[in-house]
Amino acid sequence: MSRGSRVYVTDLDGTLLDDDARLSDRTRSGLINLLDEGLPLTVASARSVVAMQSILAGLDLPLPVIEFNGAFISDLVTGRHLVTHDLGADNAVAAYEFSLAAGCLPFVSSFDGVSDRLYYSEVRNPGMAWYVEDRLASEDSRLCRTADPSSKLSEQVVCLTVIDRPDVVTDLREGLIREFDGTLSVTVFPNLYIDDSAWLTVHSTRATKDQALATLLDMHGLSEAETVAFGDSENDIPLFRCADRAIAVGNASAEIKSLASEVIGPNNEDSVVEFLEREWRVATA
Repeated sequence: MSRGSRVYVTDLDGTLLDDDARLSDRTRSGLINLLDEGLPLTVASARSVVAMQSILAGLDLPLPVIEFNGAFISDLVTGRHLVTHDLGADNAVAAYEFSLAAGCLPFVSSFDGVSDRLYYSEVRNPGMAWYVEDRLASEDSRLCRTADPSSKLSEQVVCLTVIDRPDVVTDLREGLIREFDGTLSVTVFPNLYIDDSAWLTVHSTRATKDQALATLLDMHGLSEAETVAFGDSENDIPLFRCADRAIAVGNASAEIKSLASEVIGPNNEDSVVEFLEREWRVATA
């Protein structure tokens, strides 16, 4: 990839992945072929690099990935973090305690200096149960059950995650925004895999997909590259606003579609890979 080229960046859940949170056989085989031909693609997701490694196994991405919405820029193969934007100890403690006072129990995602960790103490609702079961099924090495996750807040906390009913997380977001007045990045998005459940994530204000993408491109001498972004939900808004072209999948939220240069088919119809194939064939003809 040379300076001034094009770079594609895609979200995962609800965008590249199907409704079962997997790469379909069609999407996987299509991406393998495109990457073999030199497609300049990376991923920007709320997921961790550990989860990405399982989902994207067999794909040789030419660039690092953006995980936790931009809290980390990481090497997909090794999982090594190249850039870290943590919450800071004071913010992590304050946001965790505020969430507890609101009746919510966050998962704590951190880096302990050696390994990534995902701490939790108990499961209070079906959404939380789904998440723990999904991580166990994926043999996620980060997952650690502990009596008191707050005791881990001295580590480099990159994300607090609350999973609860949509009304609960919406109320919590409004409270966090009032309390912390722009000193935290707070995002809410639907749980695509279980009914009546939503996610809320708390990050550093430096941990957004647009800032991470700018850093990644600068690291690789691609600051002048045309950027083409794919997404579906709230955490993709910063990415859509900075991209040269923003492509929404058909199942995207109304706000995402309003920001898009183009709306393609839904995530469960291999729409992203089909778009990439059309563009790449023209570009390399």
